[in-house]
Amino acid sequence: MVVLAADQFVKYLTVEHLPPEESVPVLGSFLQLFYIRNSGAAFSIGAGMTWIFTIALTVVAGVIVWKTLSVHSRLWAVVLGALLGGVLGNLTDRLLRDPGFAVGHVVDMISMPWMLPAVFNVADIFIVTGMISVALLVVIGLRLDGTRERDHVTADETAPEADDANAAPAASSNEA
Repeated sequence: MVVLAADQFVKYLTVEHLPPEESVPVLGSFLQLFYIRNSGAAFSIGAGMTWIFTIALTVVAGVIVWKTLSVHSRLWAVVLGALLGGVLGNLTDRLLRDPGFAVGHVVDMISMPWMLPAVFNVADIFIVTGMISVALLVVIGLRLDGTRERDHVTADETAPEADDANAAPAASSNEA
């Protein structure tokens, strides 16, 4: 909820205090504020298909909530909470902002022109860092229940190899 509240508060300040589509330097050309309303996804891909993003964000939020029911790892809980906060931040815009319910445009305001030509928001930061964190947790083998991948070695892998002398005799056929 902290991520969602921070995202919506920054968007409120943006709408109330920034001029639309005008660059406001914060740290020269390194960091600028640039208020736009985005109907598409990253880089305005899919502009005009806002309702599809609304459905996708709703499904993603539902999956994250469902997966959190099996989380017993504090690290996974933090990562999924941050990711959910970002998803809900942009979903809130899609549901409640103009031009209307489920087709609202996302408020973007952070620009770093030296890095990429995109303008993004606080929710986007948490979505991207959340997805990178999920990938890292999967790579290092931390499961949702807090155990590590190596903790789940099967009995076959840990059982000592049977010596031929100690092996059970094979079933023999009746040879007469």
